[in-house]
Amino acid sequence: MVVAAFVNADITWPTVGRYLNHETILTGAINTLWITLLAMLLGVVLGTVLAVMRLSKNPVMSSVAWGYIWVFRGTPVLVQLLIWYNLAVVFPILDLGFYRDEMNDVMTPFLAALLGLGLNEAAYMAEISRAGIQSVDEGQTEAAHALGMTGARTMRRIVLPQAMRVIIPPTGNEFVNMLKTSSLAYAIQYSELLFSATRISSRNLEAMELLLVATIWYLLLTTVFSVCQYYLERHFQRGAARELPPTPWQRVRKSLTSFRTPSQVGGKTV
Repeated sequence: MVVAAFVNADITWPTVGRYLNHETILTGAINTLWITLLAMLLGVVLGTVLAVMRLSKNPVMSSVAWGYIWVFRGTPVLVQLLIWYNLAVVFPILDLGFYRDEMNDVMTPFLAALLGLGLNEAAYMAEISRAGIQSVDEGQTEAAHALGMTGARTMRRIVLPQAMRVIIPPTGNEFVNMLKTSSLAYAIQYSELLFSATRISSRNLEAMELLLVATIWYLLLTTVFSVCQYYLERHFQRGAARELPPTPWQRVRKSLTSFRTPSQVGGKTV
């Protein structure tokens, strides 16, 4: 029914194919990847720091981390993006002592998107990282301290490598979600994929066709990174399981081999 609706709908499919590799669309796809990678990098690094602070015995550090997570998880991403983009309304001049400039010149759509997406992601990555760190047996940390290893070295060499088995799967999901959430940067005029598609459709008045172009690109990007996530998870599962499950390609190859290999019944080849 869904397929029939699209086939019979008043959609100019040649237009969809023509704009899939249009320069503006390709630029938007690259900008989407760029903002996604940088925002995730900011989120992962800051989230790991917040997770360590959250687990700290220092009440000040733990409270600061808790407050950060509470604020950024409790407010919509779109609202945060708009706040960063309109920061010049409250602070028209950025004055750091050694650097002074107009906020409108500093807070570009790219920077507003990076801060809005990255700082919000850090709150979620903090909880993911905290769960991963807590999954490691405390006895290993105590043994490392008994051997004279510092807290930072224990975290880097002992805890985090094992915590990755718990952290990687949800982090991969967060990355895929970030690819899609980056479309919210459309509201602050950052030239990502959706903004590029709507900019073209405002000229040729083929809105549905350009939305389908953006949809195809989002599906392509999320599929590629989902496959990468799958193999990254397998990499960190080594050592945790005696035998890893076969990959989809290995299953297909095994099925093809079983069809080609002659079976034997009663000692005779069939």
